[in-house]
Amino acid sequence: MNSKALGFFFGGLLPVIAFTVIEEYYGVMAGLLAGMVFGCGEIIFELYKYKKIQRITLIGNGLLIGLGVISLISSEGIWFKLQPAIMEGIFAIVLWGSWALKKPLLVYLAEQQGHQFPLIIKEKMSGFTFRIGVFFAIHAALATWAAFSWSTRDWALLKGVGLTVSFVLYLVIEGFILRRSIRKID
Repeated sequence: MNSKALGFFFGGLLPVIAFTVIEEYYGVMAGLLAGMVFGCGEIIFELYKYKKIQRITLIGNGLLIGLGVISLISSEGIWFKLQPAIMEGIFAIVLWGSWALKKPLLVYLAEQQGHQFPLIIKEKMSGFTFRIGVFFAIHAALATWAAFSWSTRDWALLKGVGLTVSFVLYLVIEGFILRRSIRKID
């Protein structure tokens, strides 16, 4: 798996783990500070290791740090916990926006990697772009509910394991659907 894919799946996970563990033993304020320090650490590490910071890392951790500051000022950890929901909501909006503009993000990204597709495959990927937006919107709603109603540990599990596992399962299902529809074309 390349560094961009790893960044997408694991980006922001260390700050969440730090926040969760420290918050459990030392309280919300210490957890927030730990999460923010680890967020800064991810940015610095990526800059050091790759001499470049991926946009997703900068946006995700920048949002995490900004919401952490709001949480510190308000003495409420909820703002920090809303970061995953906000990021997933942004993904949904970007995917739907690209779909509405008839320039599906997934087709664009694949073409940037040098892939060329027949029109029928582009149409299928356009539908996939819309549906993946639905996935992120549903997960954003679940993450919002988790931030407000679940324990910090359960919220962290949803952020880390829950998103990754549900996304992989979703992609497997989409893969089967895409294969079946392509076989019907042939």
